[in-house]
Amino acid sequence: MPQLLLEIFSEEIPARMQQGAARDLERMVSDRLKAAGLTWEALTTYAGPRRLTLVIDGLPTAAADRNEEVKGPKTSAPAQALEGFLRKTALTQDQLVERDGIWFAEISNKGRQTTEVFAEAVDQIVRSFPWPKSMRWGTGTLRWVRPIKRIIALFDGAVVPFEIDGIQSGDVTEGHRFMGSGKPFAVKDFADYRARLERDFVLIDVADRKLRILDGAKVACAARGLVLVDDDGLLDEVAGLAEWPTPILGDMDPQFLSLPPEVVRLSMKVHQKYFAVRDPSKDGLAPNFLVVANVEATDGGQALAAGNSRVLSARLNDARFFWDEDQKVGFDAWNKKLRGVTFHAKLGTLDDRVDRIAALARQIAPMVGANQAEAEQAARLSKADLASGMVSEFPELQGIMGGYYARLAGYPDAVADAVRDHYKPQGPGDSVPTAPVTVAVAIAEKLDTLVGFFAIDEKPTGSRDPYALRRAALGVIRLMLENGVDQHLQPLTFAHSERLADQLVRVISFGEMQVSMTPELQVSSVHESDSKVFVEQAGKVLRQWPRSETAHAEATAFANEVRAELRVASDLGLIPFIIDRLRVSLRDEGARFDLLNACIDGKADNLVRIVRRVEALAAFLATDDGANLLAGYKRASNILKAEEKKGPLPEGAVATGLANQPAEETALAFAAAAAATAVDAALETEDFAAAMTALAALRGPVDAFFTGVMVNSDVAEERENRLKLLGQVRGVMGRVADFGQIAG
Repeated sequence: MPQLLLEIFSEEIPARMQQGAARDLERMVSDRLKAAGLTWEALTTYAGPRRLTLVIDGLPTAAADRNEEVKGPKTSAPAQALEGFLRKTALTQDQLVERDGIWFAEISNKGRQTTEVFAEAVDQIVRSFPWPKSMRWGTGTLRWVRPIKRIIALFDGAVVPFEIDGIQSGDVTEGHRFMGSGKPFAVKDFADYRARLERDFVLIDVADRKLRILDGAKVACAARGLVLVDDDGLLDEVAGLAEWPTPILGDMDPQFLSLPPEVVRLSMKVHQKYFAVRDPSKDGLAPNFLVVANVEATDGGQALAAGNSRVLSARLNDARFFWDEDQKVGFDAWNKKLRGVTFHAKLGTLDDRVDRIAALARQIAPMVGANQAEAEQAARLSKADLASGMVSEFPELQGIMGGYYARLAGYPDAVADAVRDHYKPQGPGDSVPTAPVTVAVAIAEKLDTLVGFFAIDEKPTGSRDPYALRRAALGVIRLMLENGVDQHLQPLTFAHSERLADQLVRVISFGEMQVSMTPELQVSSVHESDSKVFVEQAGKVLRQWPRSETAHAEATAFANEVRAELRVASDLGLIPFIIDRLRVSLRDEGARFDLLNACIDGKADNLVRIVRRVEALAAFLATDDGANLLAGYKRASNILKAEEKKGPLPEGAVATGLANQPAEETALAFAAAAAATAVDAALETEDFAAAMTALAALRGPVDAFFTGVMVNSDVAEERENRLKLLGQVRGVMGRVADFGQIAG
């Protein structure tokens, strides 16, 4: 079947936009062709520095004719309804079909020619393409990421004619800007297009460009006994910068290796798009770099390497200046600067945030086996590097530079490591710290973010999560689970809500001491105080306070009101949010949804115990005892639910000495009582496996009971006792998990 080829050739497309543009082009073309009733065998898009390309194989020359039946109003409907339906279908009443008292319209649509559909689609797509940023050029009104030069539109080897804002479609493209022939050339189909471009030094497939970079880098590095430092993000970017990528190995001044390797790599990556290299026989980086050029130089790249080396030296000299100057300043000066840096208008300064994190880290430290003093010290140093020259230049190095500076300042290794790693994990692929001090500070940092933003009602909504609270919650989950932090969350969030309120009390108390000032000076003084949490609210209250002895009482009442609001906002909203993130995380790991529901109730807030309970339940249900006991539970539960509809279930102890009581009933009563004792003992120590083992002992007695005993006895006393017994069995099992949530 025929093939369709589209190329939109323009000035340079930013590398970061290329792959998104390829996906958008595929989506937009697919949607329009499907809407026209067209099908195809394969659709592929390509994106590069100067062109977007789309090729579709197996398209028919025209869409198939379509017959459609449209349901209309009832024959008894008002005349206005029928008139509206006729306008919609462009038919007359004589052309309608009546069936079962309803009007139907039978509409035949003749399939349109593929070329007609495609020309119309390209015009719509180009005019509405969702570039993150676009521009106009010349005197036209068309917007594109960069000025469009040419458009190839071929179907079955022939040009699909159309014109967009003065740009006429055709079959002509051109090759590499510098290495190509410089002459436009015509193509016949995709195979010819791709081959001609490769002869003119253009690789249209990003995968081919990446392979050429990696292969060339491997050869260049191997010649000097070096290896490339992998960087997938940088590889993605440079593959979008060059149509004919050519790796070149250059040298740099070895003295720059005295800088932290992260600084050297980031200077190369951010400013120059260079790869770092290393000597496999030594630790650290090698005094070299690898640049990806867009040309094959006649001198083998020597001049390019020398020029890039001079530029890199200038960049690294700047980095060395920041490194040297930062060491002259130190943490005390940096922390003082944080008093003037707003974290959030309603959550105070970074200095306020550090105070909260330090207090929470000290609270968490014993729970993770960390030294409290070291945890608090690390927390108080954790944000200081945000005021350093190096982090101001390279924000990506926050935490990392703090760790280096802390070590140089003589702080313990545990403290320096915590400062370095307290942001971790920052994503699903990031490692989770295991050092106790680091764990304490990392959990505290993320919980402060969560408690604070939930307290001021900045919760995530749908896809909107501007403060990355979902990531923070997953960070808390991974830190607690992978380090076995067997603690309840609510006491931590409750205490932290109190800290937020305490900061507000200090703001208001400070303002109360200024009651003799004018309202304007009072608000100004609050803004200048060390504690700036809820400045707007505090200032508003200050302006309303009378200058009397009751001011302090009013301030305290206001603070207590906000304290209560903070507690409700953070605890009632935050804990379910974290538990919901845990559900998502466990579900992604393969946990059954019904088991999660069975093990998580509204009071659950210990992440480690939730996971242990889910794992123990899954293992139990995988056994014959578990599967059969679940069936027995379902049967007992159904009987009890049916009885509950008739009235309240009988309560009280199960009798075991009734006349003519079946042995199976007595055996189950004793087994349920024994299981209850064993389950309670197991749950007391959070031994969920033992609790499941205790439940397994019920399997035999439950099976025997349902086989040999009639629950709905004609004797009222017997019936009530048996219902009590089933209620006892359900209750015992419900202490371990809600078996009613489990499928099967």
